[in-house]
Amino acid sequence: MDVDLRLVRYFTVVAEYGNFGRAATRLHLAQPSLSRQIQRLEAQLGVRLFDRSPQGSSLTGAGQAFLPRARTLLQEAEQAARTARAAVRPPAVTVGCAGGLVITACVQELRRRHPDGQVRTRHLDWRDTRALAEGRVDALVVYRPLPFPTEGLRVTKLHEESRVLVMSARHHLAHERAVSLRALSDEEWVACASTPVVWSTPKPVGDLPAPPPPAIDDSYEDKLELIATGHCVALFPAGDRRAAVREDIALVPVIDVDPCELVLVTRADDPNPLLGSLEGIARTVLGTASRRENDERAVT
Repeated sequence: MDVDLRLVRYFTVVAEYGNFGRAATRLHLAQPSLSRQIQRLEAQLGVRLFDRSPQGSSLTGAGQAFLPRARTLLQEAEQAARTARAAVRPPAVTVGCAGGLVITACVQELRRRHPDGQVRTRHLDWRDTRALAEGRVDALVVYRPLPFPTEGLRVTKLHEESRVLVMSARHHLAHERAVSLRALSDEEWVACASTPVVWSTPKPVGDLPAPPPPAIDDSYEDKLELIATGHCVALFPAGDRRAAVREDIALVPVIDVDPCELVLVTRADDPNPLLGSLEGIARTVLGTASRRENDERAVT
């Protein structure tokens, strides 16, 4: 039997939305055209896949049985295509990073070891959660927690990284060599759901009232303003150096807080030969850099 993969993809989208109209919008098709394509697939398979009603569309028993196999079929087809393309062109990889990470040393070492490869980088905003799934990057170097589901992905721990207290340069702890969370017992902490940063609830400063807490759509720079003015403090991964360029903000190591976990995320079925090399390089380079920074802080 010859099954059109394009029709199989249409089927999985309709199953996801449970509605032909919304699925047609997602696929950039007219709804009548999508209905005809699904009917073609049903004719090819010899079974009815959907029960249609004014309220929407639900999978029949045959549709429920076909759905997981359909998804597997599409994944294997994409895997086969990637493998074929990789066999006839120089290896290429796009490495993404987020959260203030600097991966220059990793990328340079990867280029040195694979001079025939094409190695690119892409810096991502933490809200860009689809870059890996959509193929815009082949690997992500990020901190946990991850702001996207990990089904179909491979998550490899690279190393653990200490944290620093980020505060106004006028804060009474700004000139300490290291601080304990006990010295911050009057702070109310709010952890981010999708980044490792922990912020304190804004407080009044002198006769200035406390501003509203950061909103979900506030930029990183907006939040730094709350720190610079002394209204709040935050716990950052030690490798996130974005705040260090500001003279009105100080960073001090924290001695009694759990470390952050830095991970490499790739597609689980990706045959790209550069990814294995990237993993080994990232473990060595990023881990060494973290240990060196910790040693330098201990000396100073």
